[in-house]
Amino acid sequence: MIHDFLPVSKKDMEKRGWKQCDFVYISGDAYVDHPSFGMAIITRTLEAFGYKVGVIAQPDWKDDRSIMQLGEPRLAFLVSAGNMDSMVNHYTVAGRKRKTDAYTPGGKTGKRPDYAVVVYCNLIRHVYKNTPILIGGIEASLRRMAHYDYWSDSIKRSVLLDSGADILMYGMGERAMIELAEALDAGIDVSDITYVKGTVYRTKKENVPDTALMLPSFSEISKSKREYAKSFYIQYCNTDPFTAEMLCEEYPNKVCVVQNPPAEPLTTRELDDVYSYGYMNTYHPSYEPLGGVKAIEEVKFSITGNRGCFGSCNFCALTFHQGRIVQARSHESIIAEAEKMTKAPDFKGYIHDIGGPTADFRFPACKKQNRFGACKDRLCLFPDMCKNVRTDHSDYVKLLKKVRSIPGVKKVFIRSGIRYDYAAADKDDAFLNELCKHHISGQLRVAPEHVSDSVLKYMGKPSHSTYEKFCRRFNKINERSKKKQYIVPYFMSSHPGSTLSDAVMLAEYIRDLGYMPEQVQDFYPTPSTISTCMYYTGLDPRTMEKVYVPKNPHEKAMQRALIQYRRPENYELVKEALIKCGRKDLIGFGKKCLIRPRK
Repeated sequence: MIHDFLPVSKKDMEKRGWKQCDFVYISGDAYVDHPSFGMAIITRTLEAFGYKVGVIAQPDWKDDRSIMQLGEPRLAFLVSAGNMDSMVNHYTVAGRKRKTDAYTPGGKTGKRPDYAVVVYCNLIRHVYKNTPILIGGIEASLRRMAHYDYWSDSIKRSVLLDSGADILMYGMGERAMIELAEALDAGIDVSDITYVKGTVYRTKKENVPDTALMLPSFSEISKSKREYAKSFYIQYCNTDPFTAEMLCEEYPNKVCVVQNPPAEPLTTRELDDVYSYGYMNTYHPSYEPLGGVKAIEEVKFSITGNRGCFGSCNFCALTFHQGRIVQARSHESIIAEAEKMTKAPDFKGYIHDIGGPTADFRFPACKKQNRFGACKDRLCLFPDMCKNVRTDHSDYVKLLKKVRSIPGVKKVFIRSGIRYDYAAADKDDAFLNELCKHHISGQLRVAPEHVSDSVLKYMGKPSHSTYEKFCRRFNKINERSKKKQYIVPYFMSSHPGSTLSDAVMLAEYIRDLGYMPEQVQDFYPTPSTISTCMYYTGLDPRTMEKVYVPKNPHEKAMQRALIQYRRPENYELVKEALIKCGRKDLIGFGKKCLIRPRK
């Protein structure tokens, strides 16, 4: 096997002696061959199974020739928008165009279209009428059924229909990809491949299996927000590979989109294999004159140690994409990757992260999940931690000790974040001692998101008292070790359920904290989260109770300004918010006041 980037041109194919690729992968991102990029994992997995794969990164969607540079693949085109939904990549929550794109050479914007999966598939179909098209990645995964689209403020059809693709792969796609590849290679027509877990296909109503659970139809959810909320929650409750049912969504003219149950999680050995493939661990050299690809900077010397998250925050799409069952790599696999890093010429001795969606999750929440899946009727950590959750950090502590003892490694940071409620529930201080002593540099970033318990309930986050309990423990450990280290909390404004009074409560907490957040995240309604469903419908899909949703841009600006009340440019917004909430007591010269009166 040649240790090099995969072909990006006919010339590259000739070097390998190829006349035709088996698969051509189209991506909205620049070509970065690193396992933090879904494109790299899928293409290298196919290569490991003996398939010839070429890459067309960021094709010009206005030019047919851009899709033809590797010729027609023998088996299929693979299409992804990239590591982010193309609309999130392009626009802020306020609808403003972003000024840079970290996934494009030189940070240049405009190198991928809006709704990239749909546009790329239509481009392919314009040139190659009959070649199978398989779509995947985060954009396809989270838009696999009808969904609320924030940017058009409308309900959009499944991206499978709008793209004209043949099959959609959702979640982490290695299992589905290889099963699809083998089926196509065996000569099975793509229209007959309807049985692969982790895939979505379209068919006529009369061909839908009797075992499928029928969702409210597209017509129904387009007319009724209550029906949309109902449909979404059925989907949410069917994201576990052990318990999920086949789902079906009907469209006009008796067209149906059928979602097979999710693919089973990879075993530790399989996950180790995925991360052992011959990645180049950087961007394609053709990007060097253009300024390189900035997205590699944070991940080049970071190690993915796990997948999946049983935290289940309502504003996070991980439940829909990676699922709630944690899968972890072995110590040996992670150590081998770390040792390889130390030999890189630009390695300075610092490993930026060993983590994943949540750094300190190293195994499923409880022992039953590997056999029976995650519970349908309750969450692991919310509203209270389930008594069956294993709060044990000993394996993670051993791993961190091993990695930092590798010659050439000066420090190992943990940047992907820990669950403070999970850490606080561990009766042993060993992990927090290790964390404070070796794995942070003055500051620990955590995400309580808010201080109002009523807002935290809608976020799916633990109560504020849980966060305070963790802070006390963290501070006590630092006092004991005579270290001056601080917790830096992340907060979110304008989440469903957050009133202006809740925002004032948060501002008062920040005042008492003596810390002014540099960054504030406005809630961003991205596809396929419970929070986005609440934003659109005004209903909590779990209970069907009404939820207050701050949608007015001016109110959202006030909520955001309150979190950064000391900034001069926020003065008028903060003053207006305080008066509106009947909190003029916070305008004055006292120690508890947020702002001073102006003449």
